[in-house]
Amino acid sequence: MPAAPPPCSILILAGGRGQRMGGQDKGLLDWQGQPLIAHIHAVVRPLTDDLIISCNRNQDLYRPYADQLVGDAEADFPGPLAGVLAGLAVARHEWMLVLACDAPLIDQALILDLMHLANDQQQPAMIRQGGYWQPMFSLIPCALRADFQRAWDAGDRGVQRTLRQHPVRALECAEGDLRLSNFNTPEFLRT
Repeated sequence: MPAAPPPCSILILAGGRGQRMGGQDKGLLDWQGQPLIAHIHAVVRPLTDDLIISCNRNQDLYRPYADQLVGDAEADFPGPLAGVLAGLAVARHEWMLVLACDAPLIDQALILDLMHLANDQQQPAMIRQGGYWQPMFSLIPCALRADFQRAWDAGDRGVQRTLRQHPVRALECAEGDLRLSNFNTPEFLRT
């Protein structure tokens, strides 16, 4: 039996502008009778005592799903790296797992596999699917917060580029792994 993963804060990114959903708040869109955030919450709640949601609107609706809410330091939805920085600023554990609010098929096995990649060398980990990195499924050592801030200050807005400035451990997933499906268009909500 593998050793338990280290305690991790879990950050769910729900702070985007929802452009492909007509400007709607994706995490609150209904799928199978519940908002997308409820599906993610049900999976991750047993895995952490520090569940953070990055949201830039509708905080009252997200509050029941989180231990902490954060928002971007800058207005006008500057992107996921802003949400990651806000999460790193409040995370209570040495590691922070990052997930998108629009991936309701994620399961605990995949999350635990990612959490098990935490190591003494403080190397971030990220899912790689079919040869492509998936930064919305990543594990970040909170010790890298200053590096993320420097990247932001230098004008970088990409989570993947910022992570890949370090040796990144890969969790390989098959190209057709449905657990990584992002529900980011209205068609997905009809499945």
